[in-house]
Order: sequence, then C-alpha cells, then structure tokens
Amino acid sequence: MSDHPHGADPTDSAPWWSAPTPSPDDPFEPTSPGGPSPADPSPPADSPADSPAAQPKRGLGSAVAAAATAALLVGGAAGGVAGYLVADRANGRVHDADVNLGAPPAGSLDRSPDSIAGIAATVLPSVVKIEITGTGRTGTGSGFVIRDDGYILTNNHVVAATSNGGRLQVRFGDARPVDAAIVGRDPRSDLAVIKVVEGSGLTAVALGNSDGVAVGDPVVAIGSPLGLAGTVTAGIVSAKNRTVVAGSAAGDQSSFISAIQTDAAINPGNSGGPLVDARGQVIGVNSAIATLGEGFPTDQTGSIGLGFAIPINDARRIAEQLIADGSADHAVLGVQLDMTFEEGGARILGPGQGSQPITTGGPAEQAGLQPGDVITKIDDRPIMSPGDLIVVLGTYIPGDTVRVTYLRSGEEQEPIQVKLGSFDRLNG
Repeated sequence: MSDHPHGADPTDSAPWWSAPTPSPDDPFEPTSPGGPSPADPSPPADSPADSPAAQPKRGLGSAVAAAATAALLVGGAAGGVAGYLVADRANGRVHDADVNLGAPPAGSLDRSPDSIAGIAATVLPSVVKIEITGTGRTGTGSGFVIRDDGYILTNNHVVAATSNGGRLQVRFGDARPVDAAIVGRDPRSDLAVIKVVEGSGLTAVALGNSDGVAVGDPVVAIGSPLGLAGTVTAGIVSAKNRTVVAGSAAGDQSSFISAIQTDAAINPGNSGGPLVDARGQVIGVNSAIATLGEGFPTDQTGSIGLGFAIPINDARRIAEQLIADGSADHAVLGVQLDMTFEEGGARILGPGQGSQPITTGGPAEQAGLQPGDVITKIDDRPIMSPGDLIVVLGTYIPGDTVRVTYLRSGEEQEPIQVKLGSFDRLNG
C-alpha cells in the first residue's frame, strides 16, 4: 500500500536523466520523473576482466547472438546505401525544396462537456498541487477547492509533516506558490482541510453523491503524480466498499477507509486529488494505491491499476466538522478489537488480553456485548475482519442506532440494538 536510489558521483557533471527516482510508496520523496543514472559498464584498466583468464568462454549461443547482431548492423547499412543509390539514380536528388504536406484539417476543437477533455477543462482550475516543507522532509501532493473563499480538501498524510512546523504552499496550475494554513486534520479518516491565506473568488468543485456510484461507471482522476501538476487519467469504478489502509504519515495512525476502487492510474503525488464522475462531480478523494510487494516475480512499483479513493459523502461530513472547529468526531462501539483475528468477523479482545476490552459505561457494555464476542454484521453489512468493522462504523455518526449480529462461544446470538457513542467523549 501506498505507504534512495544512488546516482553518479555528485562531483561529476550529471546529465539530465541522472535525477533520483522517487519511491512510489512515499508521497514525500523527490518528485523528479527521471531515474538513476546507469553505472559505468567499463571495468577499471587494472580489472581482472582485462586478463585472458578472467574472460568467460563464449559458447555457441554467444557466437550466434554476435553473428545475428552483426548481420542486423550490416543489413541496415546495406539497405541504407542501396536506398540512397536508387533515389540518386532516379532523379539525382532526395530533397524537395517545394515540399507541402497540406494544411491541418479544418474543424472545431471544442469538446463535449461530458467527454474526458470536457471534464478535465471543468475541474482542472479547482485542483491544486500542494508543496510541503516539513521537519526534515519535503514533498508534494494534491487537493481541490471546496469553497470559493479558499478552503481546500486533501489527505491528512499529505500535510501532516507541517503540523508541527514547516511551510505549506499550494500552486494553481502554473501560477506561483501561495501560502496556506492547516484548518484541521483527522488522522482517523486520513482527511485534512487547508486554506489559502489570501484566497477569494476561487472556483470550487461540484461535489457529487458517492452512494450513487455503480461499478463500471467511468471516472477521471486529477492530481500531481510525482509532482507533475494537472495530470489527468481515466478509468472506471472497479469496486465499492473496499477496506484498505491509508495514511500513516509523520507518526500518525493508519486509517481504515471504505474505498472506491478504480483502475484510473493513481501514483504518489495524486493523494488528496479528486476522483470525478462523468458529470464532472467529485465522488472521491484519491488516497491510496496497491503495489506488488515481495514474493511477486517483478519489480513493478507504480500504478498497477489498483487505486482507492475515500467516498466524497464521508469526506464531506468530515470536512464540514474540520471547517467548523478544526476536529472531527467519530461513532464508536466502545470496544478493543483483536486485530490478529482472521477467522471471520471482528473479535472483541477476550478477558486478560487488554486492559479494558469493553469501555465501562460505553455503548457495547450497555447493549450487553462481552469480551470475546465476535461481531459478524452491522445492520446489513457483513463484517469479515476487524478492519471491516472500523470502516463500517466510520459511515455512521455518534448517536446512530445500529443492529449488531454477533457470536458468543461460537454460537450466533439474537441481534441487539446499539446506540453508537462519541469517540471524543469516550476518550476525552
């Protein structure tokens, strides 16, 4: 999950392609799109490779390969000479001073508003590149304007490094950087709101309805992958309600999110940018990618067509709280979960496994849940893992009443009604 190459001697005059490659899992790495310069393939003059004893013996395969290479080179040269001689004998020259390949075809360059180009033209003015200089780290991310007076929504992990000092700037298109300040951060949802210090008259995006999204719907992702501002990619909604982990920057906790999955290319630097539907409305906040880890027979590290966005309906609710008072509250059951449980469901820590598996006076205790109970469903949403329970609870607000289906000692019990509590109140 979207969680240093060496180059040439720094005293050498390095060519443009020798910039360090950014780590694709770290949005705060340098964002030059170049790769590391190749090492000098020539061995030193006194290298053992110069001695006959060190030279590997060439087998038949090597000889055939060398012969094939030579044949290709000779063939190419012969073809070029022959072509020139034919042209020269035909008319004595190969250049034409009167060349005219025709004018570009006439026609309108207008695009339909619901085309990818039309959607991009509508949304791009509201998308910003975020540049941070924090304590010992720099990086870039993305965000988008949600109010015309300068409020911008992004990921918490994009701006967290500046929460205790540093500089935060945003860049609209190719304009100069403008200073911004953090309005509020919510590590639990991996969302943050920042505000342009001198912002007014900005163009805000239109927020859509993520509950109305269907698998297969076309989507467009916009942001600054690897620092390349204004990048537009397209794809479809591949799945809904994916439980994924995002965040975990600058010492903050990881965030479990119920994500919209897309195959639109998303890379480090896209974090905080909008995922947009065919109407040009934002349906998600791009937040995480899956990459191939150890055990896969490849070194693929960038986008592999598995990107994840926080649904905008969840993000809208958190953003409103952050703008109102700088913090966001969350609905909780008042239990400690066994995060190692893998037998289906979310298990409350058993007796002796935690200092307080069930919060005294909290919603779970009042409803009759006990240590060791395994929650298998919240309302009609199946719970297959501890992460699923965290994600599902994140779609409710304190005070909501939910139906909890659970097992006790392996036996399914009669579902119970639980009125969810406030995280801030239970942990204040």
